[in-house]
Amino acid sequence: MPVPLTMPLTTPPGPELRVHLLVRDLKRQFAAYLGTPTRARGYPPMEGEHALIVEVAPALAIERVTDLALRAVPGVEPGILFVERQFGVLEVHGASLADVERAGQAILAGLEAKAADQLRPRVLFCDVIEDITDRQAILINRTRGGSMILPGDALLVCEVTPALFTALAANEAERAAPEVTLVDVSMIGAAGRIYLSGQVSAVTAARDAIIAVLAGVEGREHAAEAAR
Repeated sequence: MPVPLTMPLTTPPGPELRVHLLVRDLKRQFAAYLGTPTRARGYPPMEGEHALIVEVAPALAIERVTDLALRAVPGVEPGILFVERQFGVLEVHGASLADVERAGQAILAGLEAKAADQLRPRVLFCDVIEDITDRQAILINRTRGGSMILPGDALLVCEVTPALFTALAANEAERAAPEVTLVDVSMIGAAGRIYLSGQVSAVTAARDAIIAVLAGVEGREHAAEAAR
């Protein structure tokens, strides 16, 4: 009789912390946006609340992350829980900054990690396009997740990796220039993208705020850059 082959059991490595992002004082447009994506099937946040957004790999490890956060601080509300192909994403929020921070510390303790273990954000592309034509506005509006861009507006487009850092970028852009219109934010996947519109001066101020806030985030370098 054939002898069955057995595979030796090995302990898999612990989850990789890719993003551990605290977004303080959610602004009006971005708070409303966080409750609208199809992946946001939990509790929608409100303006002025605070959010913690975490990304780990492998993707299923996000279920352990969720358990760590909600068990430690039952008062925080989960808004986004998404298990994609490579990464898992959790967003929790609450009115108490201390509660949200405690949830974040519980996650870090459970993963035996620190916030600085996350990847540093990289801006892959950023551009301000003045005086958008009517046809381009139509194309953008057909796929937007937020408000409409109008012909003649200036358009800010920005692409960032890891994708979740677009959450911090969009919120800080609105803080710096409240008059901008949040057209779309893509914050899950390999790279995140932001579309903001408005007057040139407001859009430029939003761009500068995005560059500044992302430059101040601590974290480790991406593997490709570290190898250079």
